[in-house]
Amino acid sequence: MTHAARTTAATCHRVARAVIGALLLLLWLGVAAPARAEGSIDLTTFDVSRADGALLLDFVAKPVLSKAVEDAMQRGVPVYFVAQAALYRSRWYWRDERIARVTRTWRLSYQPLTSNWRLGFGTLSQSYPSAEEALDMAARASRWKLADTDQLELGERYYVEFSYRLDNNQLPRPMQLDLAAQSDWQLSVERKVKLEP
Repeated sequence: MTHAARTTAATCHRVARAVIGALLLLLWLGVAAPARAEGSIDLTTFDVSRADGALLLDFVAKPVLSKAVEDAMQRGVPVYFVAQAALYRSRWYWRDERIARVTRTWRLSYQPLTSNWRLGFGTLSQSYPSAEEALDMAARASRWKLADTDQLELGERYYVEFSYRLDNNQLPRPMQLDLAAQSDWQLSVERKVKLEP
């Protein structure tokens, strides 16, 4: 084999290795990127304020559901979203004292006969034409009363712990057993905020 032929063969071999490496990288990115983009909740707005003699909470969350959750919803499995907030008084000598705790639960389900999405909140329910619209309403609260301001003592330090999550404990029992270790169904966001004195 001549020197030119050896040089050409070596160049072809290097190019082939680079192309295979690039293809493997693209394949890995194509598989891994959607997994990171799905199944998350961002808390875009979170505000605790005092008005009308009460401590009020406003929040807006942006859930991005995984494909597994969306598929289950399309098959008629109702999903539950829970928002929970607790007010604590800081204590250096003992565990922090919980002053108040409030919880809200939304039930989102697909109605195949009407092709609508039904969002339930307590005894109230409303239909929406798309899952996105219903989910948008299930991921927000405005002027949610956490506690009365007369429960707060002057000179004390307080903080609020907040969480918003997909509640797997309210799914049908067989699904709970199957989903215990699946990250697609573990959606939550938490926030802790100190109150200004």
